[in-house]
Amino acid sequence: MRPRKLRNLNTRRNNCESLRIPYEIPSFDLRNINDTRNYFDFEEIFGNSNPVYLEIGCGKGTFATEYAKRNPDINIIGVECVKDVLVQACEKTMEQGVSNIRYLEMKAEYLPIFIKEKSIGRIFLNFSTPYPKKSHAKHRLTSPDFLSVYKKLLSDGGVIEQKTDSKILFESSLENLSQNGFILQNIFLDLHNSDFEGNIVTEYESKFVEQGLPIYRLEAKLK
Repeated sequence: MRPRKLRNLNTRRNNCESLRIPYEIPSFDLRNINDTRNYFDFEEIFGNSNPVYLEIGCGKGTFATEYAKRNPDINIIGVECVKDVLVQACEKTMEQGVSNIRYLEMKAEYLPIFIKEKSIGRIFLNFSTPYPKKSHAKHRLTSPDFLSVYKKLLSDGGVIEQKTDSKILFESSLENLSQNGFILQNIFLDLHNSDFEGNIVTEYESKFVEQGLPIYRLEAKLK
């Protein structure tokens, strides 16, 4: 079932304009991405030179907003390709008055056009669509194709943090990350029954925990 469309979507998007990073995607071929780069100026966007982190697939902004509140010296960009969902994330951030966060309405594969290489310190992947069928594995956000994107964006020693309720996605991530230039660390097979501190519970996560499902978590450091 498709999610219900938000009422007054365009008006609500316009009201969130100060939090959304504007851009234009030219006509191009992803295979020739080097010919179409148009980098964002993070210092201009945020008004400072603090480190920048990404959450790809930020949903309604629960994690990104809370992370930004806890880490005022970090700038975080929430990336989401569903307009209705992104509007709700922006509205949540505005309600809480958080200033070190911006949102980007974009698919992950386009990020290298707009973000300079080695300019991102950390990437968060929270409860990404698992695509459990093998025939859909290339769409997982930790597939080799997506990892090649992240490797360009991450600074030396940059980290990917992933949380998921999907064992299939998690096992696939462990394999792909270890085979594509990342060192795995801080692996949890049942996060909520572990000694991990500082976890930010997302909207999906709370539902899965209520159902008694284990939450898987990993960190992968770029070699």
